[in-house]
Amino acid sequence: MPPRFLLTSVLASVALSLATLAPASASVVARIDQSVQRMRVYLDGRLAHDWPVSTAREGYVTPNGRFRVGRMERMWYSRRYHGSPMPHALFFRGGYAIHGTGEIRRLGRRASHGCVRLSPGNARILFELARTKGGAQILIRP
Repeated sequence: MPPRFLLTSVLASVALSLATLAPASASVVARIDQSVQRMRVYLDGRLAHDWPVSTAREGYVTPNGRFRVGRMERMWYSRRYHGSPMPHALFFRGGYAIHGTGEIRRLGRRASHGCVRLSPGNARILFELARTKGGAQILIRP
């Protein structure tokens, strides 16, 4: 047997072994639709949650696009906006994050400086999903 074929066989065997040992993880996708101020959370392509959010109010911007969660903080205090609490923050583009808010009466309308706000309980659920599943993808549309 030529050495190249043997090496290919060994590598394929190792890859198969590692694949069967690796834990299965669900993909987490948070789709934010700013036009209706809603977030839909999908696990492995299936809708799992549908929540009201608040994105940027007039004069501010919530970026549109496709992002990955970069940093996660159980509790963060904004350095830019007077130490405002940002519980269960999932940072996706610099200082932009999805996080809980105490202003739940404003959910469903534009109210933030650019972050995506959720009720504290929903932010905790999303945070734990992203933590246990190895991150999340965020899709934001206008």
